[in-house]
Parts: sequence; structure tokens; C-alpha cells
Amino acid sequence: MAQQGAATGEPVVLKTAALPKGFLRQPYHFKLEAQGGITPIQWEVTAGTPPPGIELASDGTLSGAATEADTFHFIVTFTDSGKPVQQRKHEFTLEVVAPLLIEWSKKPKITGRRLEAAIKVSNQTGQDFDLTFIALAVDQNGRATAVGYQHFPLKNNTDDFDIPFGENLPFGTYDLHADAIAEVAETNTIYRARLTTGEKLQVQLGP
Repeated sequence: MAQQGAATGEPVVLKTAALPKGFLRQPYHFKLEAQGGITPIQWEVTAGTPPPGIELASDGTLSGAATEADTFHFIVTFTDSGKPVQQRKHEFTLEVVAPLLIEWSKKPKITGRRLEAAIKVSNQTGQDFDLTFIALAVDQNGRATAVGYQHFPLKNNTDDFDIPFGENLPFGTYDLHADAIAEVAETNTIYRARLTTGEKLQVQLGP
């Protein structure tokens, strides 16, 4: 009986309850863990797929950098080295988000000579950001006019913080570029996000 116990070990059970969320195009590294059974334990994805760019190694390590933001479901089968083997399956969910997200909350609009717009910015990480926001209107000659600027701390897990901006512009046709740069001092990390207008903005009135 003792030999049989040594060959099969304790029942193999999963220790990892959930996966930490991943951030778009940022390094991800997390090791799945089980207890019991006879080591080594082999891990493989047997249904569904992890996020593109992230792979599961046979030792249970998920690593890589996700190239898509979404929620991904996949089933992992883990098998011990006992005789007979013990095998279990578990469905994992891995959410991939953009660390820094900006969207239009008010689409750019020209009224007379004045451009007005607003963006909403989200910090989807657990770290505070030192955020710089810059909006530039670039005319047909490549001349850039600053139409918005802010620099402020953006707390972790802040959703849809609104930043309105506007400026009077000379006659011309413009592309609008809205850039957000977030710095995390303690990890020396920088995240960037950009919005542009799909169509040209026309200022019909002269200066």
C-alpha cells in the first residue's frame, strides 16, 4: 500500500484561483500552481486560447505580451507524473485591458473659428499615473497649434475622467491629434495613447 501511495500521491488539486489581468502590449508573467500528485506536473491548454501573444509553458507559466485587449476564456488540463496519472481541468478567464485608455467624450467640432472637443481618460491599472495631455491642431502646411494641455495625477483604477478643451484657430483645414502620456515613477514605466480625427476639420472664417 505504501508503494502505491507513493506512486499516486495525494489528490492533485488546483491552487490558482484566478488570473491577474494583463495589460495590452505589456510583459505578462504568471505561474499556475497545483498541489498534491506526483511531480512534475504538466500543463497544457486543451480548449480555447489564451490572449494572442501569451503562451502557456508545460511547467504552468503563462508569459508573453498580449496583442489584443479583450476577455479570453480557455481550459487548462494539468496532469501529474503518478502511475496511474491524475488529471484535472479548469477553465480560466484572462482579461486584457489597455493600461491607459482615451476616447472622445465630445467629438471635435468647429463653431465659427473655435474648435471644441473633450476626451475621457481611464487608468485601468493599480498604479497612480503622472498624466500629461496635449492636443494639437495641425493645418495643411504642417503648422501645429496647441489647443489643449493638462498635467495632473490620475489615480489608479480611474474610469472616464473628462478633459474638455478648445481654442480659436485661423482659417484652414486641420487634423486634430490628442495625446496622453502616463508615467509611473516607481516602476519607470511610460504608457501612451493617441486619438485622431477621422475627417478634416474646416475653419471657414479668417483671423
